[in-house]
Amino acid sequence: MTATDTAFVAGATGYVGREVVRVLAERGVRTVAHVRPDSPRLEEWRARFARHGATTSAAPWDAEAMAAELARVSATLVFALLGTTRARMRAEGGDATAGYEAVDYGLTSLLLRATRRAAPAARFVYLSSLGVGPGARNSYLAVRWRMEEELRASGVAYTIARPGLITGADREERRPAERAAARVLDALLGVVAIAGGARLRDRYGSTTGAALAAALVRLALDPRAAGRVVESEELRAV
Repeated sequence: MTATDTAFVAGATGYVGREVVRVLAERGVRTVAHVRPDSPRLEEWRARFARHGATTSAAPWDAEAMAAELARVSATLVFALLGTTRARMRAEGGDATAGYEAVDYGLTSLLLRATRRAAPAARFVYLSSLGVGPGARNSYLAVRWRMEEELRASGVAYTIARPGLITGADREERRPAERAAARVLDALLGVVAIAGGARLRDRYGSTTGAALAAALVRLALDPRAAGRVVESEELRAV
């Protein structure tokens, strides 16, 4: 199956995205890693992805251009791994809610529309989040629920993944507070698991980018995962 697949990875430079590119290439999937054309590290990413055997796309974030790019590469798998953070938006002088609307929802929605137009038979793998649901009031979770609903109504074959906290020592960005919080949380959940709460541990414990990427790729290549929402605990078992 992998010999005839072409994966287009949006969000390829993120913590999970670059691991997805690596795993796809190792599985023998023709892989196209998307990097925004104005990235100051474009050539660095191009060389890095080439070492894995992947090519790089710098198609602009425009509906027409993105549809043309998906058609050009004949994408059969589309990974939507896009997102911003409060810290990043503060650093850029922006508002987090506006950032979630523009990136987490806006760019993902654009990618979905491009997929419907240019690669309607492709599997669309969307990285959502633990806690997403119709009652979510947090702006981050709310825009992801809206994106999930749009994806379910699109007619495109999809797989939605809802992991918990994604972190690890291999993360290039320095996030000491996040790592410390993950260690404390995982230690507490370990105690809970001993007391019979293994399900809670598996749902709320942290996961690394590499482990999540491996699960996402396996789901993308599994016909049985089409049309499914996969929660955090099941992602660990994939």
